[in-house]
Amino acid sequence: SLSSENKLNPFDLPRPMGEDVSTEDIIRSAVITLKGLLRIMLGKLTTAEDSLLDRALLETYAKRDITPSSDLSTVEPPIMQDLQEVLEGMEGTGDLVVRLKKYTDGTFSGLLNSPTTVTMKAQLVVFSVRDLEDELRPIAIYSIINYIWNVVRSERKKRILTIDEAWW
Repeated sequence: SLSSENKLNPFDLPRPMGEDVSTEDIIRSAVITLKGLLRIMLGKLTTAEDSLLDRALLETYAKRDITPSSDLSTVEPPIMQDLQEVLEGMEGTGDLVVRLKKYTDGTFSGLLNSPTTVTMKAQLVVFSVRDLEDELRPIAIYSIINYIWNVVRSERKKRILTIDEAWW
C-alpha cells in the first residue's frame, strides 16, 4: 500500500548476470524497462515526449554517476524524484513534470519514490497489492515483476513463481 514500509525502487539496476554483459547494456535495459513503467504511469506519450524521457532517464542515472564506465556494485540508484528534477531542467518537459508530480509530491508519492527496502533472501516471499488503489495496481505489478525478474536471473536455481490474480 502507499503507507507500507516495504518499497521497490524502479530505478534499481539488474544484478550482474555474468561477465559477458556490459554496464552499458545493463543501463540500456533499465531505461527500456523504466520507459515501459512510465508509459503506464503517465499515459500516452508523444514521440517527442518519448525521446525526452529517454534522454532524461540516461541523465538521471548519470546524475548518480551511473554511466557505462561505472562499477555498478558501488553506486546508489536514483529515485523518481531525481527524474523529476532532471525533467524540470529540460526544455519541453513541462507536461511530463506535471504528470510525474503525482508520484513524487502528490497523492501517490508513497509508492515508487524511495530506495528499495525489500529483500528476497527468505525461502518464501509474498508481494500483495490487495491494499493498493485500483489505479496503482498495474504500476505496482509491473514494478514487482521487474524486480523479481532482476533477482531471479542473477542467480540461477530452481524456483516457483506463482502470480495469483494475474489479470490485474
